[in-house]
Amino acid sequence: MEMISGGGCSASKRKKEQDAQEQALKSSLDKIRHKFIVMSGKGGVGKSSVTVNLAMALAKKGFKVGIMDVDIHGPDIPRMLGINNEMLGVNAERKLMPLPYSENLSAVSIESLSASKDDAIIWRGPVKHSVIRQFIADVEWGSLDFLLIDSPPGTGDEPLSVAQVISGAGAIIVTTPQEVALADVRKSINFCKTVKMDIFGLIENMSGFQCPHCGEPIDMFGSGGGEKTAKDFAIHFLGKIPFDPKVVECGDSGTCYQDIYSDSPVSRAFAKVADRMAELA
Repeated sequence: MEMISGGGCSASKRKKEQDAQEQALKSSLDKIRHKFIVMSGKGGVGKSSVTVNLAMALAKKGFKVGIMDVDIHGPDIPRMLGINNEMLGVNAERKLMPLPYSENLSAVSIESLSASKDDAIIWRGPVKHSVIRQFIADVEWGSLDFLLIDSPPGTGDEPLSVAQVISGAGAIIVTTPQEVALADVRKSINFCKTVKMDIFGLIENMSGFQCPHCGEPIDMFGSGGGEKTAKDFAIHFLGKIPFDPKVVECGDSGTCYQDIYSDSPVSRAFAKVADRMAELA
């Protein structure tokens, strides 16, 4: 009888903890006006770079923005923001505090909880699902206009957990113009339809490059494929982001590209996408 009683107490305690986390999850989400998961069908299309620069463009317009890095195995957001040597703090209510990048932009990543940045994260799906829940329920995000969720490529555990945990999240799908990327992005579109996640739109990244010598545009990965895919699937085409090697340099050094090259075609392109998103606010 004592064993049964003890098991009951343990089950009751777990139930209370689960109910408390569920309430914390709802309370946190209620303070976030717009939630977007930034997805890609394959790696190498610049998804994290798009997430960071889009968040910066929104923050520059005065919106309160958070980035939640759920790329558990390859978190890049802290490094690209230049805050990769900082650890998440805890407030008086024992909630994690996002790392501040600027007055309007903060971020949370598993890397900011790791003692060594080079440690491999070897987790199965259920653990990753639990961490994504905690990134909402146990983090003091405060009131946000936009939460951008940077996910790993493909349609695996992390995007599925976001779809299940963060009700009302929409998808921004990133691709490059070449067919091999577009074939994979069509899988992302069908994933969203399967899990009943609204697609806010598609961004064609690395779309053309201006020759520094002659000034002529060069379509290194083709052109127009993202726009055609968006039209074929009847989803919004949010715009083309040109390729600029300086975006890579700034991401590697953790500096803000849009501060340094504020009038570049890339900065103007991100500002236009941010304008589209600002219409929601």
